[in-house]
Amino acid sequence: MDKVRKRDMKLSDYNISRAKYNELKYFCMQYEEKKRELHKGYGLNAIVNDGLPKGNLPGNPVEGQAIRNAVLQADVDLIEHTAMEAGADVYQWLIKNVTEGVPYEWLNVPSGRRQFYETRRYFFFLLAQKR
Repeated sequence: MDKVRKRDMKLSDYNISRAKYNELKYFCMQYEEKKRELHKGYGLNAIVNDGLPKGNLPGNPVEGQAIRNAVLQADVDLIEHTAMEAGADVYQWLIKNVTEGVPYEWLNVPSGRRQFYETRRYFFFLLAQKR
């Protein structure tokens, strides 16, 4: 499979700097990783409860994992809800594009290329406002 050449999007219409766009783009690229971590973060960990003190971490590990899960869930929800807000009719293709880098030409999107990329720019505008 040929490697697709990726270009930075021009978001000057929305007053988003290149640095901010890159921050948002890489935040979105962590979407699948965050979902995997969230999925692994539920359930019981292998904890031996024999009454003897163990470890050297202060605090409650269950509480720490719950906080981590809440942060991961908030990030995943932010990406999904912003995509729905930007374009409810193409949000699933938009998520695939911004999180996995799959180009428009490989997605079979039910809208034109120009409209899709305008929706994508609007997605990044909304995400910049919320984050």
